Amino acid sequence: MTALLNMDTLLDDLEAGLRRQLHERGIDNPALIGIRTGGVWLADVLHKRLGLNEPFGELDISFYRDDFSRIGLNPRVQPSHLPFETEGRDIVLVDDVVMSGRTIRAAMNEIFDYGRPASILLVALIDLGARELPIHPDVVAKELSLEAHQRVKLQGPEPLSVELREAGQ
Repeated sequence: MTALLNMDTLLDDLEAGLRRQLHERGIDNPALIGIRTGGVWLADVLHKRLGLNEPFGELDISFYRDDFSRIGLNPRVQPSHLPFETEGRDIVLVDDVVMSGRTIRAAMNEIFDYGRPASILLVALIDLGARELPIHPDVVAKELSLEAHQRVKLQGPEPLSVELREAGQ
């Protein structure tokens, strides 16, 4: 069984929440960074919707994972690309699905290796809420509680879609 979530509604909600947070925090020149792979696809969409001139960055956190020694290296590891300075910048970190918080912790560690940002605002399409670390998105389009046999999968980049699947599909 595969259920599709309405991507247009999710993206509209994500954009509206991000615009509201940027306004409330007085941030007028954010630096967008997407976490590979789904976060990069979403950062691209948000970059266009917000009309930002500066290119967005891409993080591959493979070397920053805390389970690196246990699971090994992702066979498709690519270098991260940040076409701007992070020192003193207001960063918008974009991921597709936040679950335990470990991916976000790894991403923040990598960002700090580039420089100390003024702030990091976390944006996620879906929050599964299964925290192992005290990390919570500032902006989220949809909160979901999954059964043990369910998985969320973002497909993309064109067209972007998100599916709720049974494990093994």
